[in-house]
Amino acid sequence: MSRIGLLPILVPRGVEVQVEGNEVTVKGDKGELHRYFSPHISIALKDGELIVTRPSNSRLYRALHGLTRGLLANMVEGVSKGFERVLEINGVGYRAQKVGDKLLLRVGYGYPVEFPLPPGINAAIEGANRIHISGSDKEIVGEVAARIRAIRPADHYKGKGIKFAEEKLHLKPGKVGKVSKE
Repeated sequence: MSRIGLLPILVPRGVEVQVEGNEVTVKGDKGELHRYFSPHISIALKDGELIVTRPSNSRLYRALHGLTRGLLANMVEGVSKGFERVLEINGVGYRAQKVGDKLLLRVGYGYPVEFPLPPGINAAIEGANRIHISGSDKEIVGEVAARIRAIRPADHYKGKGIKFAEEKLHLKPGKVGKVSKE
């Protein structure tokens, strides 16, 4: 039995939810999100709460039940509070700069890397080495942060590169030279 799927989703004040069959639209201060869900799972709005139910206890429906509830909860939280990921850039001469709707990253290549931001995603640069990615859609915020990190992932030997702020980087020891037998 899905324990997550059984929990109702409280819709906060200022958030408007429209449910039409398997199509859900959520509007709030931070934006508007729209998504289609499986037609087998029913979604109902009752007394300011979203309730997700499934037709039977088969394995597929149990999985869809928890997934649907989780995605709906993320939509409601995204339009009311928003989501944010923080990236850190470490290295001598490594820095980030925002130019219009693009990020300009200088991360050790012979040229600066331009990264265009998708619509609905905001980036803020703190200092020269901390990037705050924010938006209302959790999936897109995480995907953009992962793509920026993939430009120059942190090196496990020197610690240089781009990493998530909460990521712990364990530095490996370098090679040990040969010991002569004299």
